[in-house]
Amino acid sequence: MLETAFAGSVAEIADGFGNGLPRMKQTAVIVAPGRGTYNRSELGYLSRHHADKTGLIAEFDAVRAALGQATVTDLDTAARFSGPVHTRGDNASALIYACSYADFLSVDADRYDIVGVTGNSMGWYTALACAGALSPAGGLEVVNTMGTLMQEHLIGEQLIYPFVDGDWQEIPGARSKTLSAVSEINARSGHVLAVSIDLGGMLVLAGDEAGLAAFEAEMPRVQDRFPMRLPNHAGFHTSLQEPVAAAGRAKLGAELFRQPKHTLIDGRGALWRPGACDLEALRSYTLGHQVVEPYDFTAALRVAARELMPDVFIVLGPGATLGGATAQSLLMSGWRGIDSKSAFQSAQAEDLRMISMGREDQRAAA
Repeated sequence: MLETAFAGSVAEIADGFGNGLPRMKQTAVIVAPGRGTYNRSELGYLSRHHADKTGLIAEFDAVRAALGQATVTDLDTAARFSGPVHTRGDNASALIYACSYADFLSVDADRYDIVGVTGNSMGWYTALACAGALSPAGGLEVVNTMGTLMQEHLIGEQLIYPFVDGDWQEIPGARSKTLSAVSEINARSGHVLAVSIDLGGMLVLAGDEAGLAAFEAEMPRVQDRFPMRLPNHAGFHTSLQEPVAAAGRAKLGAELFRQPKHTLIDGRGALWRPGACDLEALRSYTLGHQVVEPYDFTAALRVAARELMPDVFIVLGPGATLGGATAQSLLMSGWRGIDSKSAFQSAQAEDLRMISMGREDQRAAA
């Protein structure tokens, strides 16, 4: 009888139902998006989803207003979306950060135990705040400062180019051919071209006009839209950004950084553990290597999957464009044996293991 009763109670706890017992938590890795994720369909994202966070948003607005910048509320509640306004680095960075950080605060702590935080490109700054390595205000200061500096300097541009097919299978030789072209063009006099972000099944490239134009002219057009230039994006994560990195270090002091509460996975796939971080090294990476060297989002997801082994990945909003790159990165890491887009979609239909908060059909799950 005792054995039967004990077995039954364990089953009830595992299911999270019997006798009013709390549901067992799932472990989760949080993924923060970068630039380019707040577009026309995201207009009003803050007001739609975060009317309960007026204090936090007012704090962000006050910082922006004191600097003579449009507030995140004004940007979010504009009558219409304007590419030249909403995608500017000094506006987009703060607006995306506000949306992403507010989403993070909305993740159900009774359902999810956060075991790690990472992000893509600018999302690294958001990840620092989500992990507790920056305060919410400190996160805004870093994001706003770096976004403004990027916009003021606006050195270089970016484009994206895929190397997988429609089922997320690598096209034989496509990646190596792309990297060879990048290397060859960069070696030409008066041309700058480099890998900016390793983003799942795509490479984000950055360079000067000569380097980008050469790539566009010489590489095959794919899916009728690639190579695709990214508007208002500078040559992030390349040596072109050395002046921006230096200016950022001059403006953003060591006092902003503190020990994280959650493990961080950076753009090299390196882990920063709570209570064990060299804070000067964290600042140095954030305002140095992370700005001027390639950002390997694929490696960050691979390490998160293999080292932290979460039950689910939660991709913060705004937008849902990072979901595809996150899924592709997990596929490339051999996550759960999934080896194609169709297999991923089938697995998701059975048991949602990647939640995009920017998708209305998935948001409630977080």
